[in-house]
Formats: sequence, C-alpha cells, structure tokens
Amino acid sequence: MNGEFSYFPAPAKLNLFLHVTGRRADGYHTLQTVFRFVDFCDHVGFRLRSDDGIHRLKPIAGITEDQDLTLRAARLLQSISDCRLGVDIDIGKRLPLGGGLGGGSSDAATTLMALNQLWGLGLSQARLQRVALQLGADVPVFVFGRSAFAEGVGERLQAIELGPAWYLVLTPQVTVSTAEIFAACELTRNTKAIKIAAFSIGQGHNDLQPVACKRFPEIARHLNWLGKFGKAMMTGSGACVFCAFDTESDARSVLNQLPADMKGFVARGLDRHPMFAEAA
Repeated sequence: MNGEFSYFPAPAKLNLFLHVTGRRADGYHTLQTVFRFVDFCDHVGFRLRSDDGIHRLKPIAGITEDQDLTLRAARLLQSISDCRLGVDIDIGKRLPLGGGLGGGSSDAATTLMALNQLWGLGLSQARLQRVALQLGADVPVFVFGRSAFAEGVGERLQAIELGPAWYLVLTPQVTVSTAEIFAACELTRNTKAIKIAAFSIGQGHNDLQPVACKRFPEIARHLNWLGKFGKAMMTGSGACVFCAFDTESDARSVLNQLPADMKGFVARGLDRHPMFAEAA
C-alpha cells in the first residue's frame, strides 16, 4: 500500500479577541473568542500503510513523538474506530511553535479529517469535533471549519460571518508556554461575557497579552511597532501579533517597512478552512 503521500492544508488561526471570563473547578479557564483562519498553512502528508503502524517521516525540532499532536490524533482515531490500517505522516512546518497560531492543533485537526477520508471511516463532523476536543481546546474549531465565535474552553462554537481582511502577522522569535500564561497570578479572569450579537470587528482585547508582554519583552516590542499602523493584538497566548488591513497592498506596504531584526508575513483572512472551501 505504501504509495505516494497525499498532502492536506493545516491553516493558521487568529484570535480576533480573547477574553478570559472565569475559571472552572477543574482548573480550566472559560473563554470567549473569535477564531479566524488565514491562508498561511502547514501541509500534512499521509501515506497509507497496510499494517497498523503510525510513524512520523522526519523529526520536528522541539517536538518529541509523544508530544506530536498529529501522531496522537492518528492513534486516537485508529483506536476509536478499530481501524486496522496505519499511516506514515510527513509534516511541512511553516507555522512557528509556541506562536499562538494554532499550528499543532491545526495539524491534528487536518490529520483527523484526512484520515477519516483516507481510511474510509465515515465519521460525522460532529463526532470528529468530539474526538478533537480530547486533543486540545483549539483543535475542534479547525474541524468545525468556519470562522467561529467560541465559548466554554473554546469548544462551544457558533459560525460567524466576517468581512474580507488582510493581516500582517509578526513572529517574535520566542516560544510561549500556554500553560505558563494561563497559570500567571496576574491574569485577568473575570472579563464580562459579551453576546455574539454585540461583537463587531475591532472590538475586544486579549486578556493574555499583558501577561505575555511582561514575560517576553520581544512581544511588547513587536506590538509597539505594529501599533503605529493600526490596532495591533496578540493572538492566543502568543508570541505572534497581528494587525488587520483592508487590502493586500496596504499590508505588504507595512511589511516592507519591517525592521531588519523582525520577521513576519501577510495572509488573507478565510471564511472556510481550505479543506472545506471547495464545498462552500
């Protein structure tokens, strides 16, 4: 069976705002956020195996096999479906680790969706979302496949329509631990919840941003520079920061002014996950 690899996109996400509204008895934080995908992607390749082995084609710096969410996703899907096939996985990484762009979560979701298809499992989208939640709070939205207003720990999702936008995303060269940011004693945990109808683009803030900036001055420096051109905000728990623009040329004009010691990219906002785009 070991033929050619089939590759699938795993897009980055941005949190257009992120409010921490409380903390549950089990220690998890309750959130409100809007997720938006952008057309800057990892690509995950799969080559079916006739045995039940699940293997990673090449190592990823800083990610052991036990930490690799694509391997965990494949093994979890195999176990809940009693599938007797295996897979070799090749990950083409573009999304930075610890960047708040959801790279590992997106790779895991793409793995679930692609293997559901390639292994012929026929699991529903709702079932895949429940499986995805076992891998992490950010994984279900990628399976959901649409821009979403999210609540709970990020798993209660409502589709939301967003206008066209281009984003300049800066990538400070630091790796942020999500767990460390959420554990910080100074984190605001009581932001008042809003109704989805009250949300409009440009409103809201990221409660995790002050904590991350305090621990990582590079994030604050990138925010301060980008803030000269519009409303700059950190995505997720960091480290990446972004600003929205009306046109690609506007975003690229600012990118061209980027100081030599900063890095970034321009990406288009998406209404659908690339794996769903053709069906939309």
